[in-house]
Amino acid sequence: MSPRKSVAEARRTRERIVERGVAIASVEGLEGLTIGRLATDLGMSKAGVLGHFGTKQTLQLATLDEAAAVFSRLVWEPARDAQPGLPRLRAICEAWITYLETARDTFPGGCLFTTASIEFDARDGLVRDAVARLFRLWRRRLAGEVRVAVAAGDLPGDTDPEQVAYEMGGLYMALNQEIQLFAAPEAPERTRRALDRLLAPRQDRQDRQDRPA
Repeated sequence: MSPRKSVAEARRTRERIVERGVAIASVEGLEGLTIGRLATDLGMSKAGVLGHFGTKQTLQLATLDEAAAVFSRLVWEPARDAQPGLPRLRAICEAWITYLETARDTFPGGCLFTTASIEFDARDGLVRDAVARLFRLWRRRLAGEVRVAVAAGDLPGDTDPEQVAYEMGGLYMALNQEIQLFAAPEAPERTRRALDRLLAPRQDRQDRQDRPA
């Protein structure tokens, strides 16, 4: 076997392990990842799995990285070419809803990040830090998109981008719970209505204020 082929096969094996790890973690949490479980699921030896990561923590961090890459492909990238401002922000919102509704092949247990945030919020360590870092990153990115919408005149000038991003994060965590725990078919539409109120364009808000009581 050539060295190049050997490296390529090792990379693909690692990818298979991490992909399976994402699926398991979305259902059972990152603590549910075990070398033995992955070895059994993938038809590998424990040594073969361990050789790619060394420790469970390294495996957990690699799983988070892969899940974040998938999230980016499903949520951020589809909105990339939308018009900056409210159109792009709304495109991100819709892609996020679609991700929570339909990404079951990759995340059979729903949003891995919501699961991990609950699993690790009271712990210390590198995994908790990585989870928190991802949530902060996405909140900053949402706040940045809100600022663009304000600058474009799509949202009122007194809009608080950090507050809007905070509320949007809460909506998506609630949506994941409604889908996973209650199997509520109306939840995506409820989320859209909540986003309509939160992201109402400036003129729409003025029209509401001008309506007689």
